[in-house]
Amino acid sequence: MSGKLVILAGGISSRMKKPLESKINLDPKLIEEADRKTKSMIGVGENYRPFLDYLLYNARESGYTEILIVACEKDSSIRDYYGLKDNDNYFRGLSISYAIQHIPEGRTKPLGTADALYQGLLSKPNWKGERFTVCNSDNLYSVKALSLMLTHDFRNAMIDYDREALQFPTERIERFAITKKDGDGFLLDIIEKPTPQEIEAARQPGGFLGVSMNIFSLSYDMIFPFLEIVPLHPVRQEKELPEAVKMMIKRYPKSLYCFPLSEHVPDLTYKNDILPVKEFLENNYKNVKL
Repeated sequence: MSGKLVILAGGISSRMKKPLESKINLDPKLIEEADRKTKSMIGVGENYRPFLDYLLYNARESGYTEILIVACEKDSSIRDYYGLKDNDNYFRGLSISYAIQHIPEGRTKPLGTADALYQGLLSKPNWKGERFTVCNSDNLYSVKALSLMLTHDFRNAMIDYDREALQFPTERIERFAITKKDGDGFLLDIIEKPTPQEIEAARQPGGFLGVSMNIFSLSYDMIFPFLEIVPLHPVRQEKELPEAVKMMIKRYPKSLYCFPLSEHVPDLTYKNDILPVKEFLENNYKNVKL
């Protein structure tokens, strides 16, 4: 068991910085933070506690001790809050380190989640030969999900979320990537923007349809070579972690097990997500000592 967690926070939060999609009564301070900070640092919690605090709380409760945050070069809000040292910032029982995902010359955005993880692992050569968990910074993964990724006995794994349990608008859920597994529960494919035919082909007996929310447990030695060579997405022109994972399982069949899990995953992508996330935190973390 390796209590190591990589949190991907290197994006520039371009979708969060767009105007509100509908008129809602949103705290002007939160609007200002959404326009200025990386989205995981928006103060959606009690007394404007940042969203990332709650993910770190769940990580600590799950048994993680070593946190690597891959941050954007244009935003210092994470480092300003959790500690200024490159490594070993103590925060509520966690040791937090940083890697910076630099934006290549000629681009306005970083190179994507596979590049973020690649930059992060380059900063942790001492992790070679070990397993780690990696997840987004703008999703609140539960203690159960994080614990599953820490304590399993497979070489690699992921959480396979029940699409029916996600509490998002239907049109949003329909854009989520679905998973295709073999009869033993090992990943065969991650399908982005699936067609109705692909959805039905991926649906399991009993109706379960799995969705990837970008939380994986990975062997450093197995995934690293594919992070180096994963190609740019033809449309988004980014190197994406799911594509690197797909390359890995093609080379190593039956190497990534999918854990089915039926629960909601709060998501902080757009300004319109702020109020639902605040409500979720108020209902579920009100008496929690972070």
